[in-house]
Amino acid sequence: MVELVPWGSGDHPLLVGLLGDPAMTEHLGGPETPEKIADRQARYEQLPNCFKVVYDGEGVGWVGFWEREHRGETVYEMGWSVLPAFQGRGIAGEATRLALDEARAAGGPRFVHASPDVDNAPSNAICRKTGFELLGAYDAEYPPGTPRRLNDWRVDLRPEEGPAPDR
Repeated sequence: MVELVPWGSGDHPLLVGLLGDPAMTEHLGGPETPEKIADRQARYEQLPNCFKVVYDGEGVGWVGFWEREHRGETVYEMGWSVLPAFQGRGIAGEATRLALDEARAAGGPRFVHASPDVDNAPSNAICRKTGFELLGAYDAEYPPGTPRRLNDWRVDLRPEEGPAPDR
Protein backbone atom coordinates (compact mmCIF):
# COMPACT_ATOMS: atom_id res chain seq x y z
CA MET A 1 0.00 0.00 0.00
CA VAL A 2 1.25 3.48 -0.93
CA GLU A 3 0.73 6.40 1.43
CA LEU A 4 1.83 10.02 1.47
CA VAL A 5 3.01 11.54 4.73
CA PRO A 6 4.32 15.08 5.23
CA TRP A 7 8.07 15.36 4.73
CA GLY A 8 9.78 15.43 8.12
CA SER A 9 13.05 16.13 9.87
CA GLY A 10 14.00 12.44 9.88
CA ASP A 11 13.75 12.10 6.11
CA HIS A 12 17.21 13.47 5.24
CA PRO A 13 18.74 9.99 4.59
CA LEU A 14 15.97 9.26 2.08
CA LEU A 15 16.63 12.56 0.32
CA VAL A 16 20.35 11.72 0.11
CA GLY A 17 19.39 8.43 -1.56
CA LEU A 18 17.11 10.23 -4.01
CA LEU A 19 19.32 13.21 -4.92
CA GLY A 20 22.87 12.15 -4.09
CA ASP A 21 22.96 9.18 -6.47
CA PRO A 22 24.10 9.75 -10.09
CA ALA A 23 21.68 7.09 -11.39
CA MET A 24 18.76 8.74 -9.61
CA THR A 25 19.59 12.21 -10.91
CA GLU A 26 20.48 11.33 -14.50
CA HIS A 27 17.52 13.41 -15.77
CA LEU A 28 17.98 16.20 -13.21
CA GLY A 29 21.45 17.44 -14.05
CA GLY A 30 23.38 15.07 -11.78
CA PRO A 31 23.66 14.51 -8.04
CA GLU A 32 23.30 17.41 -5.64
CA THR A 33 26.04 18.35 -3.19
CA PRO A 34 25.53 17.53 0.49
CA GLU A 35 24.99 21.26 1.11
CA LYS A 36 22.27 21.51 -1.54
CA ILE A 37 20.58 18.39 -0.17
CA ALA A 38 20.63 19.88 3.35
CA ASP A 39 19.11 23.12 2.02
CA ARG A 40 16.45 21.15 0.15
CA GLN A 41 15.71 19.09 3.28
CA ALA A 42 15.06 22.30 5.24
CA ARG A 43 12.75 23.61 2.49
CA TYR A 44 10.85 20.32 2.20
CA GLU A 45 10.19 20.33 5.94
CA GLN A 46 8.47 23.71 5.56
CA LEU A 47 6.44 23.02 2.40
CA PRO A 48 2.84 21.94 2.95
CA ASN A 49 2.69 19.93 -0.29
CA CYS A 50 5.91 17.93 0.03
CA PHE A 51 5.44 14.27 0.91
CA LYS A 52 7.43 11.18 1.71
CA VAL A 53 6.19 8.21 -0.30
CA VAL A 54 5.65 5.30 2.07
CA TYR A 55 5.27 1.75 0.74
CA ASP A 56 4.35 -1.00 3.18
CA GLY A 57 5.53 1.18 6.06
CA GLU A 58 8.91 2.13 4.53
CA GLY A 59 9.94 5.53 3.14
CA VAL A 60 10.81 4.85 -0.50
CA GLY A 61 10.45 8.17 -2.30
CA TRP A 62 9.22 11.71 -2.57
CA VAL A 63 6.40 13.51 -4.35
CA GLY A 64 5.37 17.15 -4.18
CA PHE A 65 3.82 20.12 -5.90
CA TRP A 66 4.39 23.84 -5.67
CA GLU A 67 3.21 27.03 -7.37
CA ARG A 68 5.20 28.57 -10.20
CA GLU A 69 4.69 30.74 -13.24
CA HIS A 70 4.37 28.82 -16.48
CA ARG A 71 3.71 30.60 -19.77
CA GLY A 72 2.13 33.59 -18.04
CA GLU A 73 -0.11 31.76 -15.57
CA THR A 74 0.26 30.46 -12.04
CA VAL A 75 0.20 26.65 -12.01
CA TYR A 76 1.31 23.84 -9.79
CA GLU A 77 4.45 22.01 -10.85
CA MET A 78 4.74 18.41 -9.70
CA GLY A 79 7.70 16.11 -9.27
CA TRP A 80 8.36 12.64 -7.87
CA SER A 81 11.15 10.18 -7.27
CA VAL A 82 11.30 6.59 -5.99
CA LEU A 83 14.42 4.69 -4.93
CA PRO A 84 15.71 2.19 -7.52
CA ALA A 85 14.96 -0.87 -5.36
CA PHE A 86 11.26 0.08 -5.41
CA GLN A 87 10.87 1.15 -9.03
CA GLY A 88 8.75 -0.86 -11.46
CA ARG A 89 6.05 -1.65 -8.89
CA GLY A 90 3.63 1.19 -9.68
CA ILE A 91 4.60 3.08 -6.52
CA ALA A 92 5.50 6.36 -8.26
CA GLY A 93 2.27 6.27 -10.28
CA GLU A 94 0.14 5.69 -7.20
CA ALA A 95 2.01 8.40 -5.29
CA THR A 96 1.42 10.79 -8.20
CA ARG A 97 -2.32 9.99 -8.20
CA LEU A 98 -2.47 10.64 -4.46
CA ALA A 99 -0.56 13.91 -4.88
CA LEU A 100 -3.00 14.99 -7.61
CA ASP A 101 -5.82 14.38 -5.10
CA GLU A 102 -3.94 16.57 -2.61
CA ALA A 103 -3.55 19.28 -5.26
CA ARG A 104 -7.29 19.20 -6.02
CA ALA A 105 -8.07 19.51 -2.32
CA ALA A 106 -5.62 22.41 -1.89
CA GLY A 107 -7.86 24.67 -3.96
CA GLY A 108 -4.99 26.44 -5.69
CA PRO A 109 -4.24 26.77 -9.39
CA ARG A 110 -6.40 24.92 -11.90
CA PHE A 111 -3.53 23.16 -13.66
CA VAL A 112 -0.69 20.88 -12.60
CA HIS A 113 2.29 20.56 -14.92
CA ALA A 114 5.05 17.98 -14.93
CA SER A 115 8.14 18.40 -17.10
CA PRO A 116 10.22 15.24 -17.43
CA ASP A 117 13.04 15.03 -19.95
CA VAL A 118 11.73 13.84 -23.31
CA ASP A 119 13.94 10.74 -22.97
CA ASN A 120 12.87 9.90 -19.40
CA ALA A 121 10.57 7.05 -20.42
CA PRO A 122 9.48 6.03 -16.88
CA SER A 123 8.41 9.54 -15.86
CA ASN A 124 6.66 10.15 -19.16
CA ALA A 125 4.81 6.85 -18.69
CA ILE A 126 3.71 7.94 -15.21
CA CYS A 127 2.34 11.16 -16.69
CA ARG A 128 0.44 9.24 -19.35
CA LYS A 129 -0.96 6.68 -16.88
CA THR A 130 -2.07 9.25 -14.30
CA GLY A 131 -4.11 11.41 -16.67
CA PHE A 132 -1.70 14.13 -17.72
CA GLU A 133 -2.16 15.50 -21.24
CA LEU A 134 0.99 15.97 -23.34
CA LEU A 135 1.09 19.56 -24.61
CA GLY A 136 4.44 19.25 -26.41
CA ALA A 137 8.16 19.61 -25.83
CA TYR A 138 10.20 22.70 -24.98
CA ASP A 139 13.76 23.71 -24.17
CA ALA A 140 14.78 24.77 -20.67
CA GLU A 141 17.79 24.91 -18.35
CA TYR A 142 17.81 22.92 -15.11
CA PRO A 143 19.83 23.31 -13.14
CA PRO A 144 20.72 26.73 -14.56
CA GLY A 145 23.31 26.29 -17.28
CA THR A 146 22.26 22.72 -18.08
CA PRO A 147 20.17 22.67 -21.28
CA ARG A 148 17.39 20.11 -21.38
CA ARG A 149 14.55 19.15 -23.71
CA LEU A 150 11.41 18.62 -21.63
CA ASN A 151 7.90 17.37 -22.23
CA ASP A 152 5.13 19.64 -20.95
CA TRP A 153 2.40 17.49 -19.38
CA ARG A 154 -0.73 19.02 -17.81
CA VAL A 155 -3.64 17.90 -15.65
CA ASP A 156 -6.78 20.00 -15.29
CA LEU A 157 -7.79 19.82 -11.62
CA ARG A 158 -11.17 21.47 -12.29
CA PRO A 159 -12.48 20.21 -15.65
CA GLU A 160 -16.00 21.21 -14.61
CA GLU A 161 -14.98 24.82 -15.28
CA GLY A 162 -15.07 24.11 -19.00
CA PRO A 163 -12.51 23.53 -21.70
CA ALA A 164 -8.93 24.31 -20.82
CA PRO A 165 -7.58 27.31 -22.70
CA ASP A 166 -5.12 26.62 -25.48
CA ARG A 167 -1.53 27.16 -24.59
